Amino acid sequence: MSEKKKKLSFLGRIIFFFNAVFAALLLLSYILPYAVPKSFPILSVLSLLVPVFIVINFFFLFFWILNVRKQFLLSFFVLIIGYSHVTSLYKISDTTTKPTENTISVMSYNVRLFNIYEWLKDESIDKKIVELVRSESPDIIAFQEFHRNQEPAFSFYPHKYVALKSQNKKTGQAIFSKFPIIHKGSLEFPNTPNNAIYIDIIKYGDTIRVYNLHLQSLHINPETEEFSQKNSERLLKRMANTFKMQQSQAELFEINRKNCNYKKIILGDFNNTQFSNVYKTIKGDMKDAFVEAGKGFGKTLDFSYFPMRIDFILADESFTVNTFKTFSEHYSDHFAIKSVISLD
Repeated sequence: MSEKKKKLSFLGRIIFFFNAVFAALLLLSYILPYAVPKSFPILSVLSLLVPVFIVINFFFLFFWILNVRKQFLLSFFVLIIGYSHVTSLYKISDTTTKPTENTISVMSYNVRLFNIYEWLKDESIDKKIVELVRSESPDIIAFQEFHRNQEPAFSFYPHKYVALKSQNKKTGQAIFSKFPIIHKGSLEFPNTPNNAIYIDIIKYGDTIRVYNLHLQSLHINPETEEFSQKNSERLLKRMANTFKMQQSQAELFEINRKNCNYKKIILGDFNNTQFSNVYKTIKGDMKDAFVEAGKGFGKTLDFSYFPMRIDFILADESFTVNTFKTFSEHYSDHFAIKSVISLD
């Protein structure tokens, strides 16, 4: 009886084969942040599937444990090796700390033009977004896909920088601030309405640069895309080209950041996940506010198939992240995020 217990059945061997495949894919995903999109565009597309690989390996882990099989060790060791990947996907509990006096609350929100084209069947979306921001009252809020018609609605902020880049000069990025802005600027990304803007503020005796970053969009709607073989090949090619553009944009951003000696906070929609080379490039040694003080999956994109975190708040190592919140209000195809950080 014990001898039979040691041997896998034919079905068990098939299951373990697929286990090995997904364990290998997860291992491969650990090097994806080091795979430059310009050189390995298809590998970069795989970074979007890392949450799936993690979840499937957890499934195999528990399957083998419940069946009292040593095969659980394969997924167990692969998940342990990628511990930082797992914790950046899901936080069991938040690690909030008591804010000190030197705090700044920041918020980031891709508002999808305040629903001007009625993607959501609710005519009051624009007012609900304004009310959400008013009630949360962050010291600084960064909007991606901002529409100039909404500028007067945020008059309760005394300082602002609105940079409109589209052909009709009606849409772009915006930052509203309770603190005076001593300098501001825009980083122009070629051949796209996406860009990065920044403001410099003085707070607690320090000059702080706050970036609002919106990288190239994938322009994929899973509900309307036709996933035929021919269209899937075209879709993969389009995604690969997008990731190459994102890398170029990240490199332009990096030049500006290296030339700035101020403490920095980065807010924005990267249109890519925390498992990508683009995220690794932008994050550098900075703190990811979700990893520091978040909870759950931190899902920021309204995507039905698996949780995707593509909106980020990053802070220099000189900051302490006190709190992080992902909002559940469904006013856009993104969910707002907010963090309270302290200047040490």
